[in-house]
Amino acid sequence: MKKIVLSTLAVFILVSFTFAQKNKNKPVAFKWYSFEEALELNKKNPKKIFVDVFTDWCGWCKKMDASTFADSIIRSYMAAHYYPVKLNAERKDTVLFNGSYYVNPSPESSRSTHQLATALLQGRMSYPSFVILNEKFEILNTVIGYKSAKELEPILHFFGDNAHEKTTYAKFLETFTGTIKE
Repeated sequence: MKKIVLSTLAVFILVSFTFAQKNKNKPVAFKWYSFEEALELNKKNPKKIFVDVFTDWCGWCKKMDASTFADSIIRSYMAAHYYPVKLNAERKDTVLFNGSYYVNPSPESSRSTHQLATALLQGRMSYPSFVILNEKFEILNTVIGYKSAKELEPILHFFGDNAHEKTTYAKFLETFTGTIKE
């Protein structure tokens, strides 16, 4: 009888582990919005806005898309707490934001930076960079450089859970337990 119970338990554990591994990175309903789409959505349902400022030539930006932003835990959290935005720092069109027009001053030149990217990054032009805006479109934080999913997870929670209103990031990290292990 003991052997049957142990065998059944072993099979159950193996099946559970296999199922968990298959679902670890299962696709999550997730959409990157344009900056303009996020502004409109925020009018109806206010949420923070996570802006991924990138360029087409940025290798680290592509690596983040393939790894960090492909992680199901990151996608799930971002979809629930933010409007995720992709902003090409070299876009060519005009954007109206907070009553001001932003343009690319030399849209025909290669690597000409759009004024909106410059404003959001406060002149610190480095890619990839991320800007977190609150529901009133105020900059809460700018994060510069590549981040793995494990590195990005606490940043997302710090602002998404409004911990930034109560404590410092250093203190928040002392108690934060993420779910991404790698």
